[in-house]
Amino acid sequence: MEPAVETKKLTRVFNPKKKKEGASVRALNSVDLKIEKGELFGLLGPNGAGKTTLLKILSTLLLPTSGKAYVSGLDVEKDYVEVRKRINMVSGGEISGYGLLTVRENLWMFSQFYGIKSSIALERIDDMLGKFGMLDKKSEKVRTLSTGQRQKMNVIRGFVTDPQILFLDEPTLGLDVNASRTIRDFILDWVRKSERDKTVLLTTHYMAEADQLCDRVAIIDDGRILACDSPENLKKLVKSETTLRLDVTTMKDQRVLGTIPGVEKFTSTDDLENNITSLRFVLGDESAISDIVSGVAKGGSKILALRKTEPTLEDVFIKLVGKGFE
Repeated sequence: MEPAVETKKLTRVFNPKKKKEGASVRALNSVDLKIEKGELFGLLGPNGAGKTTLLKILSTLLLPTSGKAYVSGLDVEKDYVEVRKRINMVSGGEISGYGLLTVRENLWMFSQFYGIKSSIALERIDDMLGKFGMLDKKSEKVRTLSTGQRQKMNVIRGFVTDPQILFLDEPTLGLDVNASRTIRDFILDWVRKSERDKTVLLTTHYMAEADQLCDRVAIIDDGRILACDSPENLKKLVKSETTLRLDVTTMKDQRVLGTIPGVEKFTSTDDLENNITSLRFVLGDESAISDIVSGVAKGGSKILALRKTEPTLEDVFIKLVGKGFE
């Protein structure tokens, strides 16, 4: 089965129009990437890393300087008309639509650019407006919408054409928690219920969003792909210890907890005034957690609080890129 997206040595160089404007900028540098059909694929990188340039090439808005890019097996340069029939793109923070038209009229208009039958388009529009909690806004002018409502409309615009491949460029940028959650839930549901024939390429600055949504994640910086794997496998690149902290009622004999298999380091402190013992474990094997909990109970103490820390995608990102998002 052909991949949904494939790039081979893809390079894009921006040359200044005039010599005095500075040197050339290599936005993409020999990028090899393959995204399978049915994947929810994430692209992480700092500002200026090449994420948006890659999406613009894949969506036929920009030509590569060299190399090849294919969408659904079609060459984005030679077969751009056919590519456009199979894709859609939504960017966070964009201002789209006509302010004098209503929400429903705007969405219908965009659907017609793709030749969708009006009855089908309107049915999809009303269904998605309902799922996004915006059915009561369908007859309101777009200019009256809040930022979050406008972005929800933009996301609906991306889905209403029922594309094979959807490019989402920071779709939850600047949105509140509820609006972001609604969009994330819809994206995940759309891909998971598609019987593996719908694909999403998502760029985001939110690590937790990529961790929650994506089957695989590629980390890009300075136009190069530094790593590409599942979030769980990427986290294994960071040799960060799993730490378990417990607050328990005062425990007299804690030494036995340090002998549990899988515990690499163990320390404890007592707060006799408040009748609390704080335990800290460095784990080599997380299966030790159940034995630790049992050991606390056998020692006659009760667990008051439990916290576990482990490597995150942000740890991976900082290790590979050498800095956080800017």
